[in-house]
Amino acid sequence: MANSAGSKKRARQAVKRNKHNSQIRAKVRTFVKKVAYAIAAGDKKEADNGFEAMQKNLDQAVSKGLIHKNQAARKKSRLKAQIKVL
Repeated sequence: MANSAGSKKRARQAVKRNKHNSQIRAKVRTFVKKVAYAIAAGDKKEADNGFEAMQKNLDQAVSKGLIHKNQAARKKSRLKAQIKVL
């Protein structure tokens, strides 16, 4: 347990930051799933629209350091390739 005032504050900040980061990661996963479901349904227009929103959210998560840039690039590349096949 934190003893000094500074370490207590850091513990509070860590909890708050963890909650915020978890929400952003969940939002990214939701957008990725929307695109994946559109691909599975064979709806190219919906997949393209969802891909644009997903790409924005992924890039924002990368800029905040929540997701590694290579992981985001891999997700975008694989989903775009699947959309192209439709």
